[in-house]
Amino acid sequence: MGFSKEEISKSRGLWSSLWRGIKTLFVLFTMFFSFLLVSAPIFLAVADALLPSALLHRLSSPANLSSHLTNYDFRHSLIDIPLISIVRSAVILCVYGFCDGPKLSRGPYLTITMICSISSLIYISLKAAFVFGEPAIGDGGGNYFRAAEVALFLSSSVLAIGHIVVAYRTSCRERRKLLVFKIDIEAVSACKNVYPRYQKILQQKRLK
Repeated sequence: MGFSKEEISKSRGLWSSLWRGIKTLFVLFTMFFSFLLVSAPIFLAVADALLPSALLHRLSSPANLSSHLTNYDFRHSLIDIPLISIVRSAVILCVYGFCDGPKLSRGPYLTITMICSISSLIYISLKAAFVFGEPAIGDGGGNYFRAAEVALFLSSSVLAIGHIVVAYRTSCRERRKLLVFKIDIEAVSACKNVYPRYQKILQQKRLK
């Protein structure tokens, strides 16, 4: 039995609606991905400020956190790791907010991001050498506490490297934008220079 015209039209309408839905989802996903890429410095700064603090909160109670502040010891206290991450993310976010296109392409944003990230990586590496060079101490002790310490150091280090990567990609993107903008301006200026000459040639031909 063959299909009637109504059934064929219904199936075509169904497939066209499904195809439009797929294209709409693809456009929405592309827009969301582009938004994440453009806003990557902001999201990374927020994650840098929150993630190490949350890991430290898992390691110690609020009373122990206050004791870490009052009785700070470079070899044992971990309170400085989230503090470094918060200061680093705040400085990078402020510089990113005050910079425009040219400054984002080759200016203070990439330079300050690299200085903050590399200096914090050096500090974290030195501190890790002291912390992990001694037996684990903490509330729970054992493997859980040591694994949490490793996660704290790794998260801060990975986020520092992430700041450098995002800053470099942002700088490259702004350079491409400025290059395209410069080419467009040169093309428009060239057309403006050529068009008056062309008008003069036409006027001379008409006078002849």
